[in-house]
Amino acid sequence: MTESDNKIRCDACPVLCYIRPGMTGACDRYANRDGQLVRVDPHVLLDRAVSEGGKVVPFVEAEGAWSGDILNTRGLLVTAVGAGTTYPDYKPAPFIVSSKVDGVDMVTVVTEGIYSYCGVKLKIDTDRHLGAECAIVRAQGEPVGHMTTGEYGSQMLSLGGVNHLTHGGKKEGRVTCNTLLDLCNGKPVELVVDDGASVIVQAGKAPIIDGKFEQRMRVGCGSATIGMFAKQWGDKVDEVVVVDDHITGVLSEHQAGKLLGMRDTGIKMKGRRSTPGRYFHVAEPGTGWGGTNVSDPLDIIAGFNPKVAWNGMTMLMVSTTGEQHAFYRLDENLRPVEAELPENLRQSVERISENCEPALSSVLFMAGAGGSLRAGVTENPVRLTRSVRQALTTVTAGGAPVTVWPGGGITFMVDVTLMPENSFGYVPTPAIVAPIEFTLRLDDYAALGGHVDEVRPLEEVVAQHAERPNNIFTGGAVSRVAGARRKA
Repeated sequence: MTESDNKIRCDACPVLCYIRPGMTGACDRYANRDGQLVRVDPHVLLDRAVSEGGKVVPFVEAEGAWSGDILNTRGLLVTAVGAGTTYPDYKPAPFIVSSKVDGVDMVTVVTEGIYSYCGVKLKIDTDRHLGAECAIVRAQGEPVGHMTTGEYGSQMLSLGGVNHLTHGGKKEGRVTCNTLLDLCNGKPVELVVDDGASVIVQAGKAPIIDGKFEQRMRVGCGSATIGMFAKQWGDKVDEVVVVDDHITGVLSEHQAGKLLGMRDTGIKMKGRRSTPGRYFHVAEPGTGWGGTNVSDPLDIIAGFNPKVAWNGMTMLMVSTTGEQHAFYRLDENLRPVEAELPENLRQSVERISENCEPALSSVLFMAGAGGSLRAGVTENPVRLTRSVRQALTTVTAGGAPVTVWPGGGITFMVDVTLMPENSFGYVPTPAIVAPIEFTLRLDDYAALGGHVDEVRPLEEVVAQHAERPNNIFTGGAVSRVAGARRKA
């Protein structure tokens, strides 16, 4: 932070606002109050929230010292895997099981949902360009989804949904259903993006893009990489350019370089300058350096200012994963000439790669739990929705925790790698069949108008299924069991 004419320079982000007294910065989060840089929005602390009557999500009560058992054997959880469905809607769920937890009477309502309104959110860790936003994604030549907005170090796809399952041709619906089923059950699937890449994805595995295994995801954008490793470069090289399709970083111009006293190099970058040392759109998207379409990093440099640059100036160019790197010295005509990477820079390049996490494909099943599901729990379905909203009812899928979206209905997402193997099925309508469980106190279940007459003690269910234990897992261990099976 620096002061000039009663203004304060905020260094909380790359915009580097000069803030007048009594004014806020561009983000409206920082202000100049009597010459002091202050945060405008409150810093929420847990103790303060409790003392002021704020609502806090309770944590699961700890169970004391570890007994040494690898699996939590505190109780049994009846999952919906293989349990059956409630179709045609009004029938009670296949299993409505009662048990005691810490002396409290609990009920778990178990059913397999038939989901026409469902899909997969697919996260593929890669900098490589798979396709334009909104481009159609195909399986076996049929449209099954589309590319959506990319995230930090990952490409995102949205697959399935009721339109692909029901509104297209018969083959489109069938292929979409099969694609979702295979992805959710942990099988590899080949997807092709219109005017883009071919990618083989499998939950929890590295993606294969255009026939090549992706090794790692980026450590950060080009600007973030500069910020993280500037100290390792400041006294060893005159200039560093971190090539990135989104935000290319230039060390000498970047605030990190300025604070280290880096000398101006006169470098001229292609693309659009954002804030100092940060450049947008230096090249087109692709599968080359930093997710661009360039194979020669010098293609993104427009030249050097002869009044500033000098003969012998050194420059390191590196990608956001460290996979590509090159070292140059400027000759008497200020042209970069590639040279061998000095040993004192090699460690920094390796450090970038070390800080990149392994590239994986993540599959999140997403569905709306509607008619038959809720009617199988209670004769007044809206009460179940309200109970979930009030956190009186916990939703799981095959014993795995889910994220319930805010707003109307019960729309949830679940990481398929946390679920037991082959948790998903299908019906040729076409639709996906997936497990879902609702757990709540027995008195709350009665209050929402549940099928109390159908409640059966856990011991009875276990005894009846002694010869068919596939849908009974040790409580608390479902995720670990499923993960172990996937790895095996």
